[in-house]
Amino acid sequence: MAPLVLYHWTQSFSSQKVRLAIAEKALKCEEHDVNLPLSEHNEPWFMRLNSSGEVPVLIHGENIICEATQIIDYLEATFVDEEVPRLMPEEGSMYYPRVQHYRELLDSLPMDAYTHGCILHPELTVDSMIPAYATSRIRSQISNTESELKKLAEENPDLQDAYIAKQKRLKSKLLDHDNIKYLKKILDELEKVLDQVETELQRRNEETPEDENPPWLCGDFFSLADVSLAVTLHRLKFLGLARRNWGNGKRPNLEAYYDRVLKRKAFYKVLGHVNNILISAVLPTAFRVAKKRAPRVLGTTLLVSMLAGMGYLAFMCLRKRFANMMLSIRTRQNYF
Repeated sequence: MAPLVLYHWTQSFSSQKVRLAIAEKALKCEEHDVNLPLSEHNEPWFMRLNSSGEVPVLIHGENIICEATQIIDYLEATFVDEEVPRLMPEEGSMYYPRVQHYRELLDSLPMDAYTHGCILHPELTVDSMIPAYATSRIRSQISNTESELKKLAEENPDLQDAYIAKQKRLKSKLLDHDNIKYLKKILDELEKVLDQVETELQRRNEETPEDENPPWLCGDFFSLADVSLAVTLHRLKFLGLARRNWGNGKRPNLEAYYDRVLKRKAFYKVLGHVNNILISAVLPTAFRVAKKRAPRVLGTTLLVSMLAGMGYLAFMCLRKRFANMMLSIRTRQNYF
């Protein structure tokens, strides 16, 4: 069978869902980062793969699938061997409508609006993992992207319609995602969805004997509904929306569920380190910039690699020293 090739970005919510589904199904897949901060998703080669210029994109032989839900459905329909775990119950089973309902419910959440909204309006968040500079950075980046798309449309006549359509979508998104009234409305809607999930998790707990393993959202199996829920909760945690939605006695079933998800092997493999934004986003971006600008000779490539490694080690060393310094200060305060 032809190999699976996935074009994605580590921080992309849609990419994370696809990568988690692939990991849960234990499929071999060749992965390629499409660096969004470097606008690689706007480059002509990628726009020809997916005219919307969005990640993820899956290539399997002659098949090119361009949207997260369609990619996951394709994987479920294509890899049906007994050895490959199924994440969707058989159609007609009592579990099928349950999984489908929660999958659709969770996938309907406007996660890009939550993400951009929390970056633009950090006052909506508590304990956000987004760095403070991101608010001003995203505004300038959006402005630069509009100019970039206009220039690319002129340079690539065959993609002109695709670039213009993407530019219009970008403007429309910015208007909504920067609208505090709209953001508060969708955050209230999120609470209602999580209330449904909390109730469903309570049902699972009540119907499961105490001596058995705790159930997942739709039964004793990890399903596509769990893929959607797990990645959603992880993104909310990253954005600083966790304390608003669970913890301290609020939605205890949801809190316990998220704690279990964090320990799941496939989840940890795909998303265990994603919330460390400096290591997963900033350093690779800096490395790619250096790599792009470096001549393709062995010595320069080796030098770039060494510099990237030294930068990473320096960061880890400084972080450790800072932690030790803060501990020392607290100890002195306690002493005096």
